[in-house]
Amino acid sequence: MKVIFSLFISLFLFVSCGSNSKAPQKEIENSSETYDYVIAFGSCNRQDKAQPLWNAILQEKPDLFLWGGDNIYADTEDMDKLEADYKIQKNNAGYQKLMETTPILGTWDDHDYGKNDGGREWDYKKESQQLFLDFFDVEKDDPRREREGVYHAKDFEEGGKTIKVIVLDTRYFRSPLEASNEPGQRYKINSKGTVLGEKQWNWLQQELNNSTANYNLILGSIQVLSAEHGFETWGNFPSEVEKLEKLLQTSKAKNVLLLSGDRHISEFSEKKIKGLDYPLVDFTSSGLTHSYTDFTGEPNQYRVGEVVSDLSYGLLKFNFNSGEIKMEMRGVGNKLQQEYLVKYKD
Repeated sequence: MKVIFSLFISLFLFVSCGSNSKAPQKEIENSSETYDYVIAFGSCNRQDKAQPLWNAILQEKPDLFLWGGDNIYADTEDMDKLEADYKIQKNNAGYQKLMETTPILGTWDDHDYGKNDGGREWDYKKESQQLFLDFFDVEKDDPRREREGVYHAKDFEEGGKTIKVIVLDTRYFRSPLEASNEPGQRYKINSKGTVLGEKQWNWLQQELNNSTANYNLILGSIQVLSAEHGFETWGNFPSEVEKLEKLLQTSKAKNVLLLSGDRHISEFSEKKIKGLDYPLVDFTSSGLTHSYTDFTGEPNQYRVGEVVSDLSYGLLKFNFNSGEIKMEMRGVGNKLQQEYLVKYKD
């Protein structure tokens, strides 16, 4: 049992509707909170900038940390430079403390993949993949060394419950993006392209169909639900979003939660999917070292709460007895920026 004592300021408390609803809470509270499992995650991390959030993350004593992509910023064809940039990050004192105490998994996004907004067309994706796996200390005989793409799944057991983490690769197989001439839209909608590619889709289907986990976390680098902002998103490939939703409906995998990064903002998005007895939440957490401080607004029909545009990392706090996951955005000094409570059925 994980016990966390915290003094926090709740600026916003957003709880999913229906049977999950609770009154908004804005006052200062002292609380003694008990959780069975805690996961921290984050994205958009420049290896050559100050990294003030590791101490905050360590304060929460997470059972697991997940990288959501852009774990470093390299953007290079020079694999020696990419390797050197990973070493800079790995030698960061705060991150080293995390490695000593906490299991770490993750995916990549474009800047650690090596090409800004890159997809399957990237010439150095095979070489880049090996350096990515080196960063995570993946053994040389691990199947990921021979498989194209960095997708991976692992079960974590605690207190008689299982949390399955499914790591997606939204780069290696993704169809090329085409620039749009529409105002406010960087890329054209592609109704025939792919995000995951055939092999990864087949793998994901098997992982969800065969999952007996109590909770299934799908970690990807780009947003799934927020699709109106005109930048990179699953929404650029609407048929892929539909395919994912249908898979969630047919697989019967329990309690799926989406985690994403990329945007240099943090937000909660939620969609009701027919056939699911829980709301589908996409928790976006970004960025760890730099953020969209000039953010003034953008549409997102699925947004719950407010956009956080300061430095931020995400927390998932599991209460197995109640089935609740408290999702938190936290910033410098471990300040609570926003929280959202969802109750799942076991």
